[in-house]
Parts: sequence; C-alpha cells; structure tokens
Amino acid sequence: MTSRDSTPPLLHPPARCTFIPPWLAERVDGPDAAARDEAVRRLRSAEGRSARASVAVRSGAAWTVHDAGSGTTLPGTPVRSAGEPATGDLAVDEAAAGISATLEMFAVDLGRISHDDAGAPVSLTVHYGQAYNNAFWDGTQLVFGDGDGRVFERFTKPVDVLAHEFSHAVVEHTVDLTYRGQSGALNESVADVFAACLKQRVLGQDAAEGDWLIGEGIFTPGVQARALRDMAAPGTAYDDPELGADPQVGHMDDYVVTASDNGGVHLNSGIPNKAFQLAAVAVGGRSIEGAGRIWYAALLSGDVPPGADFATFAAATVAAAGEHADVVRQAWAQVGVDPAVTGRPAAPAPSGARRVRVERSGGFIGRTVSAEVDLDGPDGADLRGLVANAVAPGAPGGSVPKPDMFLYTFIVEGAEPVQVPEHLLSGSQRELARRVLETGAAEM
Repeated sequence: MTSRDSTPPLLHPPARCTFIPPWLAERVDGPDAAARDEAVRRLRSAEGRSARASVAVRSGAAWTVHDAGSGTTLPGTPVRSAGEPATGDLAVDEAAAGISATLEMFAVDLGRISHDDAGAPVSLTVHYGQAYNNAFWDGTQLVFGDGDGRVFERFTKPVDVLAHEFSHAVVEHTVDLTYRGQSGALNESVADVFAACLKQRVLGQDAAEGDWLIGEGIFTPGVQARALRDMAAPGTAYDDPELGADPQVGHMDDYVVTASDNGGVHLNSGIPNKAFQLAAVAVGGRSIEGAGRIWYAALLSGDVPPGADFATFAAATVAAAGEHADVVRQAWAQVGVDPAVTGRPAAPAPSGARRVRVERSGGFIGRTVSAEVDLDGPDGADLRGLVANAVAPGAPGGSVPKPDMFLYTFIVEGAEPVQVPEHLLSGSQRELARRVLETGAAEM
C-alpha cells in the first residue's frame, strides 16, 4: 500500500464523475483546472437542471444530442434525436452513434432500458466549453468537450468514453457507489468495465481478442500514449514527457492512499479493472455476455452497499458467477483482493462463539447437507468477520424461500439461528456457506 500524501479528507461533497483524472487536467490546463472545472459544473448543474428535464420530456425520443456552441450553458441547442439522419458534425454524429450502440448493448445483453431501467430519455451535449478537456455525467446529462487539439482530441471520438459516462448513470441508478476511496474506484471501474464491453461489442471481438484500452484515440498523435487506461496492464497506457507516466495501479500491494482524486478513484480503479479483464478472459466469449453479466448481476444483487470496498464487491461478483465462481474468485486473488476479507473493520463475532454450523436444505431433490468449523482454527480470523456479518442484526433472514430453492441455516453460539433462502443470501452469507460446506458437508 502506497501513501502519496497526508491531506485530511475533504469536507465538501465529492465531485461528479469525470473522465479525465485531476492530475492530467492540472498538467495540461494548469494547477487551477480542477477547481475551475468543478465550479463551472456546480453552477450550471444548479441553474440548468429543470431546463434539461423539460427538453428531455418534450423530445419524446430515446436520446437527444445538443450543441453547447462552445459555451457552458446546458443542455444547449437540440440538433439530433433518435431516428434522425446524420448532421455532418463529427461530434454530434459520434455521440449519436455512441449512445445508440450503448443503449442497444444494455437492452439486448443485459435487459436494461436506459440508465434508470425505466426508459428515461438520454440527454447529451457536445461542443461544451472552449478547448474543454473532459467528459462527464452530472446526474442528468452526458457532456463532452472538444479537447484542446494539442493534447486531447474531441471526447466523442472513442466510443468507450461515452459508454463510460453512461455507465456512471447506471451505477447511480443501481447501487450509487459513493464517489470516494474504494467505493469511488469501483464506480470508476464499473464504468470502464461496460465501456470495454461496448468497444469490443462494436468491433465484434470476444474477451481474448480485445485490447482492453480505455480512451484509445483520445490523445493527439504527438502524445506518447496508447490510451488513457489499460485494463489488462494498469499503469502502462501512456508515458509522455509532458503528461508523465500513467500512475494507475493494478494490485493491492500498490494501493495508493491519498486525499487527491477523491481518494484515488482513478488511480486505484486499475485493481478491479484488472480483475474484470482476467475474469472476462477466463470466462470466455464476448465480455458483455460473460463476465459483464456477472458484474451487472452483482450491481443488482443487494450485496453491494454504496460504501462497498473491493472485497465486498468481489464477494458479490463471486456470488453472482454461478459455474464461473472459481475463476472469478481467482481473478480477484490475482490482484490481491480476497472476497472474504473486507477492508473495513468487521463487527465482532457473537460473544463466546467458538464454532459455526451451516445447513443447506431443500432444493429440487430435498436433500440436506451440513458442516461445522472451529472458529479458533487456522481460518478462524477470516471466518469470524463473515460470521459476524451473516448473523448481525439486519442481515437477510426470515423470508419464505421460493419453490425448489435452497434454504440456508446459520447456527452460531451465542446468537439465534438465521435462515435465509438462496436468492436472498448476502455476499457474506454466501461466502461463509461456501467455505464451511467445502470443509466436508455431511448429508443428514
């Protein structure tokens, strides 16, 4: 774990999700770039929210692209909506093609209709600001700058930039991961995950064929860079005299502790990015149909709270992986993340607890198996955290199981037994059941 500063946590709410990390903005646009950018976003977010909503409703279309005319008033002038022909404006038509492809991927491959899964119209704005080096989602609007032409190209050029920003909207409407620290890095990573899936889908590639570059083509030809991020090899996307070397990390051994960048959300997102890339290749096939569906199922599982750390999210993906659980677990292990061990202090196991017993009953054949482990054994430290979460007040339990689903019972000394239907297991409960039953379940 690396500490790059000791600045105390910020007292104001974190910034909205942006594509360009703050250290690059400062190198290209000057030391006050991030502050100016955030001030502009806050101002126009407060002023333009009602206007954007009314335009989206009036359009009656799945999406509408607006032209800000190099200004910062949003949404700008509507210039193209779904079903309308190309305009000849590169940025407008790239945004139109990108949002069409992104909406199609989420609908066809994941069954999700728009970012809210309720068919909300999508509002996009291009030509935002003058030489504006960024793209962002502000809670209602996808916004793209044209770049300065010196370091950055227009931000509509790589289709995965648009998919990345749209995916932030999906995260907001599912688990709403807090944009700071590990949960913020997960927010960034999930956006990269679906961005990579979209790029590969457009190119007709499977996971093994993809280059796993995010933002390829965003830099001008004179910049020594392949892309903004490399999910397969975090920290290698660019190395330029002006920009410096890509500082992203890809393993927990190199985790960066910092107050900058909302707690290093763009730096440390390389860790879950690499885990997804490894999982996608191991699962095989098209990324969106394999590991992509697993990651999406984790978002919908109820096991990922807004403040989730890497281990919590990893456990949710393992729980959602079905027959691919082992390869997903191995992918996380290769980046130093153990789905069973969260980064936050675990609640203590019930007082006096020495053993935990797990029973699995029901199912189509009506078979009951059980196993018991000693919490004072070699794996006791890891298991105690899972036990505490599995039987803690507020943990899932007490619901009626669905037909032919397994019913799990957790029995811990000093606590009431907890029964949970298979479909309602939390990530901690599912992982505890797996580890205990694997020790040697006996049929009852």
